Amino acid sequence: MTNELYDVVVIGGGPAGYIAAIKAAKLGGNVALVERGQLGGTCLNRGCIPTKTYLKNAEMIASVRECAKRGIVLADPTLTVDMPKWVSLKNRVVKRLTAGVGVLLREHNVTIVQGEGRIEPLESPGNGGARFNVQVHSEKGDGGEATVLATKNVIAAGGSKVGRLPIPGLEDPRVLTSDTILDLKELPDSLAILGGGVIGIEMARIFSATGVKTTIVEREPRLAPMLDVELSDALAKTFKREKVDVRTGVEVEEIQFSDDGASLVLAGGETINAAAVLLSVGRVPDESALEGLDLEREGRAIRVDGSMRTSIPGLYAPGDVNAQNMLAHAAFKMGEVAAQDAMGHAEHTVASDPVELLKYTPGVIYGEPEAACVGLTESQAKEQHGEIRVGRFPFQANGRAIASGQTDGFVKVIADAKYGEILGVHIYGPCASELINEAATLMAAEATIEELAEAIHAHPTLSETLMEAAADALERCLHLPPKKG
Repeated sequence: MTNELYDVVVIGGGPAGYIAAIKAAKLGGNVALVERGQLGGTCLNRGCIPTKTYLKNAEMIASVRECAKRGIVLADPTLTVDMPKWVSLKNRVVKRLTAGVGVLLREHNVTIVQGEGRIEPLESPGNGGARFNVQVHSEKGDGGEATVLATKNVIAAGGSKVGRLPIPGLEDPRVLTSDTILDLKELPDSLAILGGGVIGIEMARIFSATGVKTTIVEREPRLAPMLDVELSDALAKTFKREKVDVRTGVEVEEIQFSDDGASLVLAGGETINAAAVLLSVGRVPDESALEGLDLEREGRAIRVDGSMRTSIPGLYAPGDVNAQNMLAHAAFKMGEVAAQDAMGHAEHTVASDPVELLKYTPGVIYGEPEAACVGLTESQAKEQHGEIRVGRFPFQANGRAIASGQTDGFVKVIADAKYGEILGVHIYGPCASELINEAATLMAAEATIEELAEAIHAHPTLSETLMEAAADALERCLHLPPKKG
């Protein structure tokens, strides 16, 4: 056991954890961070960053194929994919970012402890006010002597792990997951993806761009069912054009493997054959650091308040582990808020309710075109607010999009009819991941649809579509023909 007393011990070095550690240190805390793997968590090592690296490659493949249409003639248009180089590039990008996280932590004097952390609440406060011991083993279950860190507060930011389904054959090691598929050194001839959510859609875009015959199997009635229905429909149309086979409203009953690959047996008896199978049904909280603790829950999720406090005083659970919003940028904010409260700066907490805290968090599905949203869908807005205004503006009417040859998609703005409050913004098109941040900022600042419609935007820019969609909701858009009827 170390003799040192920490103000905060953070378990998990992903977005919530490393931000919490840095914030607590900046507020004057003596901080340790426990991480069993690589710093950066799922986002940097296996999720956000690796997939965006591959999606950029997919975008470049599409650009090469479009060259002739723009008068750029390649002497040799032959295109091949070198997967070992893709993997090497991805690893270099990941290493640069994870190394950067380590540098930041060390420069803020955060003690980094490698190993598997377990939390032990003390029956009564120890010397200096310690409320927890965190036991750290160098390897999970190795039976060796643990390093014990005494601390006043624990921020448990264990992140998430791959979700599973009770489907026979799914436990076979040949089933790929989002943790393993981006390390493939050879492309399969065909790929079947179980799950049509964010991860499944992005993986389909990556591998279909390389020429892999790709099938998505989604048990819900539509792709990305959490999105506004117009975005889901737009994604489906894009995949149809790109010859990605999308099966929605379909259950997989069994997966059978042979020397030739896999067969997905669907309810009703149909079979889908593929050389490889990807499990992509989302992620679930990783509560390994919290084993044995009696925590209050809401359903299956750990209950937290707006400061990320759990039901055990001094124990916080920000990020994916609380299942409130399993996005890296949401985790950044949750980790920061938890650290502020742990260090006695609760006056800076932005909300008393975690749902309110995350109200204006944008969500994005990357690729070409991108899908992005913030706030309520149209159906949610009608249910919660009754009378609403909806405005749309297509990218095919935007000068910058036409000049760039990126005219697929639209911007949709939803507002309360009485007060003009912007309730939701949904974008399908080029640079949607960047455009959505203007919408999120305006919504957080409680700007109205009138203010968005009147704001002057540079021309020609893609961001003009936000202004135009707001104007359309007010029936003032000058770059659209008048509405009939």
